[in-house]
Amino acid sequence: METEEYDLIVIGAGPVGENVADRAVQGGLTAAIVESELVGGECSYWACMPSKTLLRPVAALRAARAVPGAAAAIAGGIDVAATLRSRDAMVHDWNDDGQVGWLESAHIDLVRGHGRLVGVKTVRVTDSDGSERILRARRAVAVCTGSAALLPDIPGLADAEPWTSREATAVHDVPSSLVILGGGVVACELATAFASFGTAVTVIARSELLRGLEPFAGEAVAAALQGAGVDVHRHTDVTAVTRDDEGVVLTLGDGGQVRAAELLVATGRVPRTTDIGLDAVGLIPGSWLVVDDTLRVHGSDWLYAVGDVNHRALLTHQGKYQARAAGDVIVARAVGAAVDDAPWGTHVATADHAAVPQVVFTEPQVATVGLTAQHAEDAGLPVRILDIDLAALAGAATHADDYAGTARAVVDEDRGVIVGATLVGPDVAELLQAATIAVVGEVPLARLWHAVPSYPTVSELWLRWLERYGRPGIVR
Repeated sequence: METEEYDLIVIGAGPVGENVADRAVQGGLTAAIVESELVGGECSYWACMPSKTLLRPVAALRAARAVPGAAAAIAGGIDVAATLRSRDAMVHDWNDDGQVGWLESAHIDLVRGHGRLVGVKTVRVTDSDGSERILRARRAVAVCTGSAALLPDIPGLADAEPWTSREATAVHDVPSSLVILGGGVVACELATAFASFGTAVTVIARSELLRGLEPFAGEAVAAALQGAGVDVHRHTDVTAVTRDDEGVVLTLGDGGQVRAAELLVATGRVPRTTDIGLDAVGLIPGSWLVVDDTLRVHGSDWLYAVGDVNHRALLTHQGKYQARAAGDVIVARAVGAAVDDAPWGTHVATADHAAVPQVVFTEPQVATVGLTAQHAEDAGLPVRILDIDLAALAGAATHADDYAGTARAVVDEDRGVIVGATLVGPDVAELLQAATIAVVGEVPLARLWHAVPSYPTVSELWLRWLERYGRPGIVR
């Protein structure tokens, strides 16, 4: 069997793998990318893009109904069929010709099939027809296979044929009722979407909603879901699942039962590393791959793991951030250049540790970056909390009559910088980048007095945070 050689071989052609390969090629290396499904990956076809398309009508309708003069023009609810057609257009009817064309324009070779490591810097690719090719990397192999939905070990669950996020975002026949197992981002977003379609939605979570974020965020989302007619069960276990001719039946820890036409499981993620040949290079199949800040797998000088698969931050934008760093590192090491491992070095991924931005596209939206108050306290920081009622801002008053929201800044008192921010309210996603810059740039609060927010906008939040913190001394 003939062996084909490239400087870099990437397993997985989602946005992470595409960016690793692109940076390497821009740096003068050759690259091949291996993909067994659609080029563009989970985000393009089953996650970020289709889910946000399904959620956009909810936000638009809410915004219009909240403004006098516009509300009178709203005569009906969401057109579900039109929403699904928009989703189909967004995912190009699950056709990846456009993404393949981009790979060609970027001079990245595409190898269709399932890639498995079979030795050092060596990948065997098996196509759907059983044919095989051997690829060998001169410099590096990058595993960018992402993650898949976790199915918890509940009796009867697997046999009940539950949906994962893939089936939910690709739905064409909206069910009359849906029970969602989980309380995280996917569960809350899809509960929001399906409730807007007229589906009777039940959410069952083992803890609070959006656990790990500021508690007020989960409380606000839970209240909004309940206001939209969603039946929310928190601190509830499921002990068994069965499916019959009428749908699924979930038995709860207290002996009660919940019945629905369909079941969506959104309880977490597992790495897609079970069948990629990790055992051939001394690693454990099915495990998360532990990496350093250059995204190189511990104990290897040639294997990189980028994106979800390394479990640092399971978000597309963070995976692409890692990919840019990894691609640059691979080029630098290939030409013998020093890799800058300083905190602000472009060849390292440090934002994953304490500066990760994330938006939950529920109603209300939740936007967060950096540390929560609890995380900052656990880290031993001298913390001061600045909470602001967003409804008190002039920009909020012009935005909607019933605007409601909360913004929290977590300040490290020793350094006088914001180390975390959480925003809950309508359309707060667009406020997040300013907070991310403040956190990553470690901008002193005293300097932020000179970053004057426009009036009347919700960005006046920054002035209110500063006023709450107190007047600065002279800054030279």
